[in-house]
Amino acid sequence: MNKKAASGVDNVTYQDYQKHFDENAEDLIGRLKRQSYKARLVKRKHIPKSTGKTRPLGLPVLEDKLLQTAGSDLLSAIYEQDFHDFSYGYRPKRGARQCADDLNVRMQFCRFGYVVEADIKGFFNHIDHDVLLEFIALRVDDKRFLRLISKWLKAGILEEDGEIQYPEEGTPQGGSISPILANIYLHYVIDEWFEHVVKPHCEGEAILCRYADDFVCAFQYSRDAERFYDVLPKRLEKYNLQVTPQKTNCLRFSRFKPSLKNSFTFLSFEFYWDDDKTGNARLFRRTSRDRLQSTKSKLSEYIKKNRHKRTPILIDKLTQKLRGHYNYFGAVGNLDDLFSVYFHAVGKLYKWLNRRSGRKSMTWARLKRVIAYRDLVKPVCKASSKRIKVWW
Repeated sequence: MNKKAASGVDNVTYQDYQKHFDENAEDLIGRLKRQSYKARLVKRKHIPKSTGKTRPLGLPVLEDKLLQTAGSDLLSAIYEQDFHDFSYGYRPKRGARQCADDLNVRMQFCRFGYVVEADIKGFFNHIDHDVLLEFIALRVDDKRFLRLISKWLKAGILEEDGEIQYPEEGTPQGGSISPILANIYLHYVIDEWFEHVVKPHCEGEAILCRYADDFVCAFQYSRDAERFYDVLPKRLEKYNLQVTPQKTNCLRFSRFKPSLKNSFTFLSFEFYWDDDKTGNARLFRRTSRDRLQSTKSKLSEYIKKNRHKRTPILIDKLTQKLRGHYNYFGAVGNLDDLFSVYFHAVGKLYKWLNRRSGRKSMTWARLKRVIAYRDLVKPVCKASSKRIKVWW
């Protein structure tokens, strides 16, 4: 468990619980066996998002989080053999970058001309508790374990203003078991339906690529794509879910139609067709415009707030942030956007380092020497030596 995680409503930290761990664990196991265990209130915090909105984050007490972690491991062991290969979110040894890579390869070398991009509106807040428990009961024949999951789902939520709410739907983001519960719900609502109902009724090829509640479907023929686009809201409504209209579209996406808006956004990447150096059509990726501006704004804010630190320390920390950005967005065709972020960071360094005192103290020549000495990481264009493992 994360030793630095924030505490819940009881203010018990990792270190506090560890001091008397044997006694605490024995007491917890005893309450579980006697069925006297009760889930505590979940503290809610609202985290700002890049769009100006906030994301509600739930903070269970450490004891609940400990149990949820064990329950999550059990459910993962059961369901990993059931989950489809095109599901990537919240699964071991799978991530968003692998999801984007596999989708890029499949779209490049297969015959797809239409894309349906979709996003579920407030997914974590609208999971139907009864339906979720029915789904889990299909694979878990243990009523005591199901009651335990029900307790976590129905635990009261303590808002920041002190108000207590008892949810009838949804699961709080931040709980250790929330990701696997969300995956189980979408496995039956989206994945199984697409694999066993949608694909057999398609006249051409069709694929689904899903990361949590954000997914993309590609189709060979327009009639298959339009039919799926029309029936998707009805399918989700059956399970108390809705699509986000602004993020759900059916579009023509083909290497043979360069005059159209030949791009879509998925996992902060913008996928688009263009000619490579040999004149052949190739599927490229670049950082989405919203994510690019958000990254630059965060770097500017970080440099501004930390300009009082020693310059070597500030540059070393900035190197870590830039390296993380390069590792995720370092895709073929995205070098310009990577350098755009790098030069933005250097420009903001020059600006705010010269505002630490009443006079200008940092010249461009001196900043270049410091950057070179501290090795502020630059984007590197190099071919990967690893073969991409895809799921078809």
